[in-house]
Amino acid sequence: MFRYILLAIVCLSATGIYAQNGTASPYSFFGIGDLRSVGTVDNQMMGGLSMYTDSIHINLRNPAAYGKLRLTTYSAAFSHKELNIETSVEQQKSSVSNLEYLALAFPVGKLMGFGFGIMPYSSIGYGLFEESVNTNGTNVVNEYSGDGGLDQFYFSAGFQLAKNFHLGATLNFKFGTLKNNRVQIVENVQLGTFDRRESRVNGFDFNYGATFTPKITDKLTLFTAVSVNTQANLVSENSQTIGSFSRTTAQDIEVIEVDLDAQGRRNTEIKIPTTTTVGLGIGQDKKWFLGGEYSMQGLGTFENEFITYENLDYQDASTLSFGGFFVPDYNSFSSYLKRITYRAGLRYNQTGMIVNNEEINNFGITFGFGLPLGRDFSNLNLGFEVGRRGTTMNDLVEESYLKVSLGLSFNSLWFQKRKIN
Repeated sequence: MFRYILLAIVCLSATGIYAQNGTASPYSFFGIGDLRSVGTVDNQMMGGLSMYTDSIHINLRNPAAYGKLRLTTYSAAFSHKELNIETSVEQQKSSVSNLEYLALAFPVGKLMGFGFGIMPYSSIGYGLFEESVNTNGTNVVNEYSGDGGLDQFYFSAGFQLAKNFHLGATLNFKFGTLKNNRVQIVENVQLGTFDRRESRVNGFDFNYGATFTPKITDKLTLFTAVSVNTQANLVSENSQTIGSFSRTTAQDIEVIEVDLDAQGRRNTEIKIPTTTTVGLGIGQDKKWFLGGEYSMQGLGTFENEFITYENLDYQDASTLSFGGFFVPDYNSFSSYLKRITYRAGLRYNQTGMIVNNEEINNFGITFGFGLPLGRDFSNLNLGFEVGRRGTTMNDLVEESYLKVSLGLSFNSLWFQKRKIN
C-alpha cells in the first residue's frame, strides 16, 4: 500500500478550523485520521505533559486545572509542520500549517473556573498509490486519496474541593466529515473506476480530571494528577458512490449511489476507547518543574464498521512522557532573558496501529520558550518538536518531522472589583 498576531488574526483564522487539511501523513489513511495534539503549546513543549497547572494558563487536557485560574485567559495557537516521508526506495517532502486551538477560560470566585473552545481532533490528508499486475499480465494502478477530519468543541469546569485538591470535568462534542476515495486504472482500458465514501460523524465524550498538589517542604510542591477520557460513541452517517470516468477528460461517465440501507451500513458507530492518564512531578513555584506521565488506551477494541482494512490491526496504545521547565528569575527587572520560561521534554507513543504486521510508533523531542508580554501575565509561547514515526520495513513509510508552534495567551481580570483605579 505504501510503496511508492494577534486577536484579529485569531478571529479571522477561526473560520478556517473546520476545513483545514491538518496532515500530510500517509498514516491518516487509517481509522478516523491522524490524531492531533490535544494540549496547549506550553504543555506540548514539556513532552505533552498535562499534569502541571497554575493560575494563568489554560490546560486543555485536565479540567481540574480550571479551579486554579485567577485571571481570564484567551488562548490560541498556530503550527507549521515539515515532513520528510521516506520508503525503502524513495523519499519526498511535505508541509502543513494549522490553527491548533481557540480557547477562553475564566475564574468564578476563588474556588471555581470555566472554559470553552474549539480545536481539531483528527485530520485526513493522504495521497497513495498501489501498482500491481493482474492475472492477464496487465498493469493495474489503485490511487487512494482522502481529506477532512473531526473537530472538537468543549466545555470545561473545575473547582477546589479541598486545599490543594481540585476536580474537573469536560464535555466534548466531536463533529466533522471523513472522505476516502479510491480510483482504479487498468492499462489499455479507456475508462477508470472510482469508489467514493463519505462519513458525517458526530458524538460526545467526557473527560474527568483530578489534581493534588501539596507542599512537601517550604519550597517544594508535589504534583499528582489523573484524568479519564471516556469512550467516545460517535454516530457516522455514510454515503458511497461508485462508477466510471473517462481517462481522457476525467469526467464521470456513470455514477451509482450504493444502497447502504439494504446493507445496514447507512448509519454506523465509531467507538473510540477510554484513555486513562496518570502523572507525578515535583517543582518549586515560579522556578522549576520536572514530571512524568503515562497514558493508556484500550485501542484493540476500535472499529469503523463502514471502512475496513486488510493490512491493519489494532492493539492497546500507550504514551510515556517526561518534561519540565525552568525560570531563572521570575521577578527580574534588569534582564528579560531571566524572566523567560525554558521548557523541554520527550515522549514515546505506541500508537496501537499494526500495519503490515509492523507496529507504528512515534518518538518526539520537544523544547520551547515562554516569553512574557506586558504586566498582566500575558505570554507568547514558542515551541519546537522533532520526531520520527513509522518504519520503512514491509513497504511502509517512515516520517521524520519538525513542528514549530506559536501560542498566544492574553490575560484579563473579570468578575472582580479593582481596588485601585
